[in-house]
Amino acid sequence: NLALHLSAQIISGDSMQIYRGMDIGTAKPSLEERKGVPHHLIDLVAPDQPFTVVDYQQHYNLVKSRLDGEGILPILTGGTGLYLRAVTQGFVFPSTPPNFELRTSLRLEAEIKGKESVYQRLLELDPVSAEKIHPQDLKRILRALEVTITSGQPFSQQHKARRTVLPPNIIYLGVTRAREELYARINHRVEQMIAKGLLEEVTSLLEQGYGVTLPSMQGLGYKEMIPVAQGRSSLEEAIELIKKRTRNYAKRQETWFRREPVEKWLYYV
Repeated sequence: NLALHLSAQIISGDSMQIYRGMDIGTAKPSLEERKGVPHHLIDLVAPDQPFTVVDYQQHYNLVKSRLDGEGILPILTGGTGLYLRAVTQGFVFPSTPPNFELRTSLRLEAEIKGKESVYQRLLELDPVSAEKIHPQDLKRILRALEVTITSGQPFSQQHKARRTVLPPNIIYLGVTRAREELYARINHRVEQMIAKGLLEEVTSLLEQGYGVTLPSMQGLGYKEMIPVAQGRSSLEEAIELIKKRTRNYAKRQETWFRREPVEKWLYYV
C-alpha cells in the first residue's frame, strides 16, 4: 500500500526469496498481494545455484541504479539483516572465492556430529569470529570456516567490511508487534503454509533432484518438512518444530535489528 501511495517499487532483502520454485515456505508475495507493484530480487536463481551476499550486492546495485535513473523511489524490505546491512552501509567483503566442496564437507560434518563440532573448529581456528557468531548460526559458521581454511587466514582478519553511517537519503524503519501477538501470528502463518501445500512443495523439490544439504533446502520450513516427505517424521511434529524455530528466529531478528540504525520503530496495534 505504501509503494502504491508513493509510486515506488519494492526490492526484496530476503535471502530465501531469491530461489525459484520455493514460494510457499519463503512466504513470497503472490501476484495478487503485489497489487501491480514491481518487486525486484525475487526468483533470481534455481535452488541449487550458489548465491552469496556479494551476489546480492551486485544485483541490488544494478536495480537501484536503474530505479534512480528513472526517478523511481525504491523500498527495500525483508528480514535478512546481513543483506540489508551490506547494501545500505557500504560493506566490502572478503575476496576469498567460495569453496563449495569444503562447504559441503563442513555441512555434512555438522549434520553427523552436530553444529557444536563445526563451531568448536571455528573457536580453535578463529576465536574472534566465533565470539561474534551464535553457536546455532550454521550458515555463518560454515562461511567463516570456509574462508579461514581456504585462505589460511582467520576470517576475522579479512572481514574488514567498512561500516558507514546511513546516507542521508535513506530512512530506516522497523515494523514489529507485541511479542505475544507476533508469536500467535507466526503460528497461524505456519498453519497457512501447510494448508497452501508446503509439504507438496518440498516433495516436488526433492523429486526434481535438489539435495537436502543445499543451503536453500536448509531454510526454515524446508529443513523440517524434508523428513516428512521422506517418511521419517510426522507432519504434526514438523509443524510444531517449524513454529518453534520460526519464533526463535524472529527473536534473533529483533535482537539484530535493535542494533541497527533504525530511525523509527512502528508498532502494529
